[in-house]
Amino acid sequence: MHRYLLKRLLSLLGTLLGISILVFLMVHLIPGDPVQFILGEFPTQEATQALTKQLGLDQPLLTQYAQFLNRLLHGDLGTSFITGQTVWSEIAIRFPITIQLALYSILIASLVGILLGVIAAVKQNTLVDRIVVFFSLLGISAPGFWVALFLIWIFSYKLGIFPISGYDGLQSLILPSITLALTEVGAVARMTRSSMLDVIKQDYMRTAEAKGAAFYALVVRHGLKNAIIPVVTMIGLQFGSLLAGAVVIETVFALKGLGSMAIEAIGMRDIPRIQGMVFFVALLFALTNLLVDLLYSWLDPRIKYE
Repeated sequence: MHRYLLKRLLSLLGTLLGISILVFLMVHLIPGDPVQFILGEFPTQEATQALTKQLGLDQPLLTQYAQFLNRLLHGDLGTSFITGQTVWSEIAIRFPITIQLALYSILIASLVGILLGVIAAVKQNTLVDRIVVFFSLLGISAPGFWVALFLIWIFSYKLGIFPISGYDGLQSLILPSITLALTEVGAVARMTRSSMLDVIKQDYMRTAEAKGAAFYALVVRHGLKNAIIPVVTMIGLQFGSLLAGAVVIETVFALKGLGSMAIEAIGMRDIPRIQGMVFFVALLFALTNLLVDLLYSWLDPRIKYE
């Protein structure tokens, strides 16, 4: 186990190095000049040269990347060109909203998706199965911004149950969480259904049924327990994508999370904020995948790490 963990951590370092290169190159390929954004439309040449030198943008790209990598190795994500605050301090302000949104969304998606997937598998080729499959496809296909506006129109504008926008505690995150969860519910339900159908066909399931095992024990203890690993893998990947993919939903609901921070930073050409935030999210994504891999042996003791 320890040997496997060490290998994964070394692999993680290599992955993060590759991510740092991609993030750096991606940010510097974005059209626009942060110096022009800061100084306005008609800056003097002297002011432009002075600010470019102050921000270190006059140096070769290789030198700038070396400085960026050196800061990362020291745990420093940089300082914003626009606000003058460290990227860590801005992430600390924005991250709680995004992590809450991701956690609530993945919790809803996991519980509802697994339940629907199990029901669809048990009722294979029946009307119930077809309904679950249909709504799963509908949830996956529906644009997030459209679902968000539809929910706002019904539950905020018409019924007045939830606030339309902004953050004011848990109630403000219910509609955004449901919006994000709807797409993930469909994916989890389809994966659970597919995995359960494979397990149901196994000999040990027929043996347990022949021995008179109770329906609950047959489906949950024998079926779902052995079908859950690919579902957990998908949930782990979805959780990472939710951290990075909440940009549209945070914008629609005017939530000041990492998604809205990314939009602001890109609009202002704030290179340190873009680089730092993308790298931070990528790190969370990689750590989530590592945690999911380590969960396998707990979910299925037959799995051994070498």
